[in-house]
Amino acid sequence: MADIAKLVEELSQLTVLEAADLAKALEEAWGVSAAAAVAVAAPAAGGDAGAAAEEKTEFDVILTGDGGKKINVIKEVRAITGLGLAEAKALVEGAPKAVKEGASKAEAEEIKKKIEEAGGTVELK
Repeated sequence: MADIAKLVEELSQLTVLEAADLAKALEEAWGVSAAAAVAVAAPAAGGDAGAAAEEKTEFDVILTGDGGKKINVIKEVRAITGLGLAEAKALVEGAPKAVKEGASKAEAEEIKKKIEEAGGTVELK
């Protein structure tokens, strides 16, 4: 079996054209397409630059605490979610819990601002 570390080192030294030729040769030899593998490998090769270019579009708004102002936070959670009093109270008392999942960045920031103004603490994930 080939020495993996040595193989990785040799592949790292390939130029882009040489890597493209290698991909084509492997596609022909194995009868597969490397299109999906290249798409996955490209961000990995770019490191953090690829991750920074891809901006997250959906956020979960997580209530992490009531900040000692439970009643105000419950009122705000009710207004945001449309939950009844008992459900909103249970959500606030059970923190950390998601107030809203899959929210846009603007909506998540707005919800965070409202809850923090009411005295609660919020985390966006």
